[in-house]
Amino acid sequence: MSATKPTTKPTQPPKRGKAKGLRPKHVPQRTCVACRTTDAKRGLIRLVRTGEGAVEVDPTGKRAGRGAYLCARVGCWTRGINERTLVRALRLEGLTEDNRAALLKYADERVPEDEDE
Repeated sequence: MSATKPTTKPTQPPKRGKAKGLRPKHVPQRTCVACRTTDAKRGLIRLVRTGEGAVEVDPTGKRAGRGAYLCARVGCWTRGINERTLVRALRLEGLTEDNRAALLKYADERVPEDEDE
């Protein structure tokens, strides 16, 4: 009698390619220059250095120029403006008094007060 192999089912190789189902949407992450916390890009406020060297708030997040992000907390805005973290991130020599006043006014009007301070 001849030696016969036991019959087994052939195994399928692992499937390769795209996985089925919905893929989660990519959410861009950005870091606050004052407190160094990361959050979704839409959750932070973008400041942009224009070609003339002025610093302006960029609500759309699409303006041309070097950008930096701050949290929506007054503490981050005062630290970013007064402790030169914003100046360093935007690669400026310093903020002009007009820029400083405009940013502090924006923070007073539109940024909510800190709850934990």
